[in-house]
Amino acid sequence: MNSKYDVLIIGGGPAGSTVGTLLKKYNPQLQVLIVEKEQFPRDHVGESQLPQIGEILHEMGCWDKVEAANFPIKVGVTYRWGQDPRPWDFNFLHTEQFKEETRPSRYEGQRRQTAFQVDRAIYDNILLRHAEEMGCEVREKTSVVKVDVDGASVAGLQLNSGDKITARYYIDASGHIGVLRRALGVEADCPTQLQNIAIWDYWTNAEWAVEIGVGGTRVQVMSLSHGWIWFIPLGPTRTSIGFICPATHYKTLKKSPSEIYHEALKSEPRISKLIANATCRNKIETTKDWSFLSEKTTGNNWFLVGESAGFADPILAAGMTLTHTGARELAYTILSLEKGQYDSHWLKNQYDQNQRRRIKQHIQFADYWYAANGQFTDLQEHSQTIAQEAGLNLNPEEAFQWLSQGGFTNDILGQAVIGGFDLGSMKQVMQRFSQQEIAWEVSGYNVFNLNLKGAEEEFVAVYNHGQISQVKCYVKNNHRLPITGLYGLLIDILRRTADIQEIYQHLITIFKTRFSSEHAQVALHQTIGCLEVMVSEGWIEPALNPDKPALNISIPIEGQLIYTSRD
Repeated sequence: MNSKYDVLIIGGGPAGSTVGTLLKKYNPQLQVLIVEKEQFPRDHVGESQLPQIGEILHEMGCWDKVEAANFPIKVGVTYRWGQDPRPWDFNFLHTEQFKEETRPSRYEGQRRQTAFQVDRAIYDNILLRHAEEMGCEVREKTSVVKVDVDGASVAGLQLNSGDKITARYYIDASGHIGVLRRALGVEADCPTQLQNIAIWDYWTNAEWAVEIGVGGTRVQVMSLSHGWIWFIPLGPTRTSIGFICPATHYKTLKKSPSEIYHEALKSEPRISKLIANATCRNKIETTKDWSFLSEKTTGNNWFLVGESAGFADPILAAGMTLTHTGARELAYTILSLEKGQYDSHWLKNQYDQNQRRRIKQHIQFADYWYAANGQFTDLQEHSQTIAQEAGLNLNPEEAFQWLSQGGFTNDILGQAVIGGFDLGSMKQVMQRFSQQEIAWEVSGYNVFNLNLKGAEEEFVAVYNHGQISQVKCYVKNNHRLPITGLYGLLIDILRRTADIQEIYQHLITIFKTRFSSEHAQVALHQTIGCLEVMVSEGWIEPALNPDKPALNISIPIEGQLIYTSRD
């Protein structure tokens, strides 16, 4: 066996497989080794995805393999969360427009807007085998017993096989265990009170809450007085069902995990009905569901990726999206380092900032969800503590300002989006939680003057087609404004006019040439979301011309994608 590699990846889960696959796709000459402590297939929690992953699977060349596994298509989520005890739906697309397509299908049309709910035993094995087919060397049942450290660098790894392996780049994709993170003494911060316990099992023959088209359904997230339940169909007959509650509350119950789990499921009528004729595996599993963020994700010759870099509470099902997205950007970073294309410090800094910003924003968003949940009647003190420690006032306008401080430019560069929610959807959810209308900062104005005074210019990385390119970005007051995507489009228009009617006309003309009428309308709404972010962050100074009509935006609680459940 070889003992010297270009890239050595610890962990064969989605993070490690994604990095390995993309490295070999774009630079087949690289020698890449993936060491995995377990033998695949194996079960793993964290099965619900967001639509962003589909594009990455397509780029990896394994979309067809994943689609052929016949995993349920995730069209959205049904929540019982907030002040209203009635469940409500959040959809990625209009469910009445979801077509009756035969499967397997290609990555196009409506499938670009949906996600998967995956059986991780099958899914992770597909990805690892694909990485192997791409040319990665894979060693399973192989664990790292010692990390040789030389100052701030990794000098080599000693494996349980007795081999000592060296590489030019070392990647920690080992999950929350953080093999390299711990060996290198990288500190991890816990910027939240969200320290939960997750208890779960797998069920056979549970009913789906809803069937949409061919293979489409929604995940169920039902909050109880002292925690919440996830219900995720993984296939025609297998379902993942888990219960999450604060670790402090778990200790006060003084019951076994099995007792707590089954009592929680029994207490929820919707879930009880779905599992009435189902059987569970009777192999209860638990984990500490700690949200955390590593102080850094890069070093001299090493990187952290996926959950070794940080973890955000799973309420928004963002874990796998953060993992795949970060892994893709890491592969591009190493590819660019190999080419000597840009300054190595800049490349590593871009990767580090992207991962830490995203994880922190998702932790912050989860804090808001927990603090605003009126269903947690047994956890009111816990919810209030989260809000107080976060400096979060649950007044809707102030809550929006607090959330936007994390920035809505991190999940998808150039768009105002987080966790599958564009800004309009996020405000609609906030209205649902508070049962109050949330004012838009752009409302009441019709003149929008671009304000770049005091802003510094720097470059941010854009990752596309195996290449990293640089895009100019403005930075001011810890906010960044990338000149790309919808933000870039707005900046270009605002340099020519500040009048909202003219801004609208420019946008409509541009979108008509680029999109269908339906997608043009979506793009217009998302661009107004970007305008709102730019006003709230001080990039735009709004004003009112009394001789012209003012902009007036409001969002109903019951919308087209978010509404009280009809199932």
